[in-house]
Amino acid sequence: MMLGIKRVPTVVSNYQKDETEETAHRSGGCGKNCLGSCCIPGAKLPLYAFKKLNKIGGEEDVLPIEDKEPPVAFLDSLILGEWEDRMQRGLFRYDVTACETKVIPGEYGFIAQLNEGRHLKKRPTEFRVDKVLQPFDGNKFNFTKVGQEEVLFQFEASGDGEVQFFPSAPIDVENAPSVVAINVSPIEYGHVLLIPRILECLPQRIDRDSFLLALYMAVEAGNPYFRLGYNSLGAFATINHLHFQAYYLAVPFPIEKAPTKKITTLNDEVIISELLNYPVRGLVFEGGNTLQDLSDTVSDACICLQENNIPYNVLISDRGKRIFLLPQCYAEKQALGEVSPELLDTQVNPAVWEISGHMVLKRRKDYDEASDENAWRLLAEVSLSDERFREVNELIFEAIANGEDSIQNTADTMLKEPVEEQNTITKSSHRTMVAGTQECLVQQVKSLPVHRIFQVLEQGGNVCSTHFAYAELMVNRSSHLQRQKSDTPSGDGQRMLSMRCATVTGKIDESNGRFQELDGVIKSRNVG
Repeated sequence: MMLGIKRVPTVVSNYQKDETEETAHRSGGCGKNCLGSCCIPGAKLPLYAFKKLNKIGGEEDVLPIEDKEPPVAFLDSLILGEWEDRMQRGLFRYDVTACETKVIPGEYGFIAQLNEGRHLKKRPTEFRVDKVLQPFDGNKFNFTKVGQEEVLFQFEASGDGEVQFFPSAPIDVENAPSVVAINVSPIEYGHVLLIPRILECLPQRIDRDSFLLALYMAVEAGNPYFRLGYNSLGAFATINHLHFQAYYLAVPFPIEKAPTKKITTLNDEVIISELLNYPVRGLVFEGGNTLQDLSDTVSDACICLQENNIPYNVLISDRGKRIFLLPQCYAEKQALGEVSPELLDTQVNPAVWEISGHMVLKRRKDYDEASDENAWRLLAEVSLSDERFREVNELIFEAIANGEDSIQNTADTMLKEPVEEQNTITKSSHRTMVAGTQECLVQQVKSLPVHRIFQVLEQGGNVCSTHFAYAELMVNRSSHLQRQKSDTPSGDGQRMLSMRCATVTGKIDESNGRFQELDGVIKSRNVG
């Protein structure tokens, strides 16, 4: 018997009905029982208070396991139980449990789902796709407009250091609670949203606190099949209100099985690796002396991408142990008309789940013909070119190396002021573009801190592993740019490349010798 999507009525979810439609009989506020200031005073919601541990345990656990059993089984009893309750009450736009799903035969084990209704029922994007940082707009859809019935529980750190669950707890408006709510257009069973500090109305951008909260959720779930994902603007986020997604799928994602190559181990024992033999280029972060070490490293990398207007996706895997960071350029290629009509016809927007290997397909034809080759072809269009990926890695390693000192959180300024094109370069992930055609291509390239690394070496000190890896990248990059400069024909192309070289390395003719000298010193010393 062929399965299809079973339609279920949507009876409560706000903004899924016409505003002129008669709402349910509610008193007070705006009448929608939403999470806005009109309805929130005096409201109560369940509260899950997690134990804020930070020490990483042995190989089997991200955090030490307590002998005492928590009051609720977080994943199965709370998320799935509450999610099932909302499904029975008809809050979803379709019955995702009726969607056909299969593991595609082949080397990689891509997962295909036929979800013919999602693109017809999913809320349309209401913002520009060429800017990663955009201001929050309260006039557009945001999560304060959803009904309180869609919220499963508040998710906060425990005040007394113990895991607790309160079936009904007041909403602390002044401290802006974080909440877990259903995704009314689910991809899988148990598909939820983690919305940090919901009442602060933060735009879709990662900060250290919000990312650490997402890691705690992965740890609390304690199940390797429960993953969290994040899509930046420009990487197929559809709502500009800070949120993570999460769901349960009891098979490995292909990206989790992909081999990796270690790049470096930081002083705090965070290991950074590069994905190998996978269609999308990306970095993998794991380890760390504490959960916060791992979280801060990934957060700094994400903030770097945001500030340089580079769209990206994040997958939090293996109970918070492994984090995949995946810069992408598919929307850029779409805008430039460089995606084949065959791929565009699939209507697949490759966000974090698709990139990770869970392909949500809209057409029966694509589902029936799903193969490793077709999945690979689509995801290869998402990936940065090898050259561009190396450039982006340089920016990331610089940000991580400098830590808080180099990550000046300029997001607020960037959200209020347009990106100036002076002293910037206009770049594509795959080729040089004409200035002004795509704002998302304008990258702010920072000057290199090589002189500081060199000073430490001259004074007989050691350089941390992050600076060491970054210095090696800079030496290689400088040599590459110098070769490009000598091979490029004269004219406008030469002048543009010369300016690019100067921007990246600072008067390359004068500094290249310094790079080579630094390279020799690094190779001759045992640098930590």
